[in-house]
Amino acid sequence: MDYSWLRAPAVEVPETARALLGWEISTGGVRVRLTEVEAYAGTGEDPASHAHRGPTPRTAVMFGPAGHAYTYFVFGVHWCLNIVCGRTGEAAAVLLRAGEVVDGVDLARKRRGEVPDRDLARGPARLVVALGVTAEANGTSVVDGSGPVLLIPPTRPVAPSAISAGPRVGVAAAHDVPWRFWITDDPTVSAYRRHAPRNRTGASPARR
Repeated sequence: MDYSWLRAPAVEVPETARALLGWEISTGGVRVRLTEVEAYAGTGEDPASHAHRGPTPRTAVMFGPAGHAYTYFVFGVHWCLNIVCGRTGEAAAVLLRAGEVVDGVDLARKRRGEVPDRDLARGPARLVVALGVTAEANGTSVVDGSGPVLLIPPTRPVAPSAISAGPRVGVAAAHDVPWRFWITDDPTVSAYRRHAPRNRTGASPARR
């Protein structure tokens, strides 16, 4: 299987993210078709990226090689799953935001509880829970079968005309960069929520 397209230059990470739509992620007895993703570039290029200020013990995996999983804990509550892309030494990754459970639905339901099937993997945290991904996936290959997560070519390819783009979600910097991509009108795509900066009292400002 040819995964060389994941090694495109980091500057092309939006195109790589688009190309991931329709691909499937399999692990933990569940398989999910990706319907929403979000691109992040690297050092000095993307202030919303974890790798913006250079490698750290946490972000070293983002610097390659491509085709590896990058997991991280958010708000002390849940995990997120990314696929590293770009050339080795250039940080870039695609956050897997949402998908349709296409196999292992009963197992995904046990992990997620009593929710509609469209919500089983609708959002980055829900997707990780449905798949059963843990920190152990961090830094492992998603393309050669040696790790717990496997990236599988699409059974239903997505036409470029069926892809929408818009601002990223939940980031304080560069939140209006249109590097979130999703399959237009797909019911499993998560709801968009623009980042709301906190004021000095810790409360979110009123919407206008």
